[in-house]
Amino acid sequence: MRANILHKPAIQASAPKHRSEHMPRVKKSVPYLYAFGLIALASCGTPEYRAEKSHCEAEWMLKIPPVYRQEVVTKYRSEERPTGRSTCTTTGSVTNCQQIMETVSIPYTDIETVDIKARQRKPQIESCTARVCSATYGNSKCEK
Repeated sequence: MRANILHKPAIQASAPKHRSEHMPRVKKSVPYLYAFGLIALASCGTPEYRAEKSHCEAEWMLKIPPVYRQEVVTKYRSEERPTGRSTCTTTGSVTNCQQIMETVSIPYTDIETVDIKARQRKPQIESCTARVCSATYGNSKCEK
């Protein structure tokens, strides 16, 4: 005989209804990550757009050179912590309990090297790229 007992609060744990409920979250998210990667790659533009953008970046790196500064930034890391609840399964006279964990976000400070001129340079690069693409291809995305 097998009984599921959930301590604190007293809610009966239900068995997974579908095989995919046994899969860890990472495996379930792989197709979504793959799709996101394809979309991100497609949004980089055509090879012609990337070539023109590269030329504009080189030009604007000379016009507005990088100025690097060390800045204190807040970052976050994830940590698993016990919730104080547990799930127990009894098989015959043996009871096995497993703590229920939750993921919490822990803030911490770190020092990063930041190019403080990047925000000023980025719109210039985008404008330059759109201008060159429009002149060469008749559109701002360098599409043939």
